[in-house]
Amino acid sequence: MYPSPSKNSDSKHGGPLKTTTWGTLIAFALLIAGLGSTGHLFPPLGNPQVLQTAVNTTPDQAAALPTAAQDSYNAESNRRDSSRASTLYPHSGITENSAIASRSLPTATVSPVLPQTSPAGRQDSSAPQQEPVSGVPSTDVASLQTQIAAKIAPDLKGLDPEKPVDVIVQFKRSAALSDLSADGATVKSDLSLIHAQLVTIPGSNLNSLAAHSNVAYISPNRQVRGAMDPVVTAVNADIAYSRGWDGTGVGVAIIDSGVGYVSDLNSNGNASPSRVVYNQSFVPGDSSTTDAYGHGTHVAGIVAGNAYDSTSLQNYPNVYRGIAPEASIVALRVLDGTGASVDSSVIAAIQEAINLKNTYNIRVINLSLSRGVFESYTLDPLCQAAESAWQAGIVVVAAAGNMGEYNGAGTNGYATIGAPGNDPLVITVGATNTHGTGSQAAQTVTSYSSKGPTTFDHIVKPDLVAPGNSVVSLLASPSTTLITEYPSLAVFPCAGSGTNCGSQYGPANYMTMSGTSMATPVVSGVVALLVQQNPSLTPDQVKARLMKTAWKGFGQYTTAKDLGTGVTFTIEQDMFAVGAGAVDASAALSNTDLAPATLGSAMSPTAVYNSADNTVTVTGAPGTVWTNPNVWGNSVIWGNSVVWGNSVVWGNSVVWGNSVVWGNSVVWGNSVVWGN
Repeated sequence: MYPSPSKNSDSKHGGPLKTTTWGTLIAFALLIAGLGSTGHLFPPLGNPQVLQTAVNTTPDQAAALPTAAQDSYNAESNRRDSSRASTLYPHSGITENSAIASRSLPTATVSPVLPQTSPAGRQDSSAPQQEPVSGVPSTDVASLQTQIAAKIAPDLKGLDPEKPVDVIVQFKRSAALSDLSADGATVKSDLSLIHAQLVTIPGSNLNSLAAHSNVAYISPNRQVRGAMDPVVTAVNADIAYSRGWDGTGVGVAIIDSGVGYVSDLNSNGNASPSRVVYNQSFVPGDSSTTDAYGHGTHVAGIVAGNAYDSTSLQNYPNVYRGIAPEASIVALRVLDGTGASVDSSVIAAIQEAINLKNTYNIRVINLSLSRGVFESYTLDPLCQAAESAWQAGIVVVAAAGNMGEYNGAGTNGYATIGAPGNDPLVITVGATNTHGTGSQAAQTVTSYSSKGPTTFDHIVKPDLVAPGNSVVSLLASPSTTLITEYPSLAVFPCAGSGTNCGSQYGPANYMTMSGTSMATPVVSGVVALLVQQNPSLTPDQVKARLMKTAWKGFGQYTTAKDLGTGVTFTIEQDMFAVGAGAVDASAALSNTDLAPATLGSAMSPTAVYNSADNTVTVTGAPGTVWTNPNVWGNSVIWGNSVVWGNSVVWGNSVVWGNSVVWGNSVVWGNSVVWGN
């Protein structure tokens, strides 16, 4: 499945600058001569795909930007098309979105990117390629800055300035006429067919490079093979990746069924060493760290798979890359070959993750497992262990559970959040279905995703939702329990066309699974990106940021069909189903709001039911951000979902009582789910 091409049209902005003296007119003429023609050597063959991305500017730069341009850009950045500039159809020839097919300069509809000050010794004021702006009115300077910004592809905006990036530089005339070395660019190859070069350049120097008069356009060296997996694009993790945020240096503890040594978890190019930096088993009587069940490797791939097999080894219809493909994995095995465990194993694994925190920079624990709730989180040992990790500075991300279809207590799936996801400190994740589109706006809540409020404590959960339906990720081995029992889950490579796939083209290295177990590592991966960007963030600050920036465009109702039973469920997408919304990696990385660093400042609030008037009030504990109505108020965090009431929930004595709604003392990694 492929995202639809975008339909952005090309246009050129021009017209005389408004000046009042001959001197300024002459200066303007010199500027035009320096910049050269705005056209390319070839006529346009198609329209460039445009991503709405944030532009990083300093406060001084921001002050220099025209207000109207900033407002226009900010409005654009909040809208996303399902298309991706990094995605091209997997066949040969020139496609609509190829480099050659995007020959004309894009319209300058984004905020200008201001030239950076060159490092000492690099700037040459006499160099002919640097356009002088002295003596030109500020409005003309802004126009020049806009022209420079128009030369830079939208998916290069907001890059990590400290990281080098491979870019294709297209020239108006011969590449030999321009010396790019002063901007720190290293030429890797000539692309004479399109008068271009592939160069490596620091992200901070892109503006200076674009200021060269002979440079027509700069774009990333985009991947051609295969469309990006819909999960990655639905949470805007592809934009985060294009900006250089990939989880480098961040350790993620996967407490699950173990993690296999597979190609996609090695270093780039399938090189040693493996990014699975530590393995240990906590399964009683079984010291093997092999993933016999097959669940943990799938989870690890969603967090940190680098797509080696789907891009370099075999031909697959999509690129199966994780959210943070350079993160390190600490594999702590607690689930046995049947996918079951006990509290003590999970608690011991959490303790070990805390012990190893500084050794492997573990900043995230992923718990794609759960069990029934039998007491308040203040007494539950799993919850208390999770809180200990949180207090140690590790963000704990837990699955909500797959009990959303359960109606044994007459609650229509409400009050079915499992432990330790019922703890107010941790980030609890429900599952959405992208319906195969890869579009954020296409997401709906799945029928199986467990819903709040929590039993006993009535905590508002889940906190977030993320794609968890039909997620393709790593297959540990063909002998694991899951793939042996359900061989239809295997994803095989394809013929050259990318459409005819099967075992005749090679062994399966991926498999498809559904559940909140799959949604949880999506959020864990986004957390890794956030702490890579800002290592000083506390767990509460991470949680608050993710909840505030989550996408909140869910409709009030949706329907979902259980593919196993054929039953269709009508789901109200209220705050107990979608939480604060669907996680958005790009929005979170672009946001700068900080909750207090104090422990518990982002504890999930409590839902208080008033039987007298049949209403529910969301109440934040003292000292939590939810008590600040201006920045972190209910409507800001939960959107419309906070006002949509469900008569079953509002008046159900079981939901608001203190009895066990559902229970199972065994901890398990969610088994195969057939919901939708």
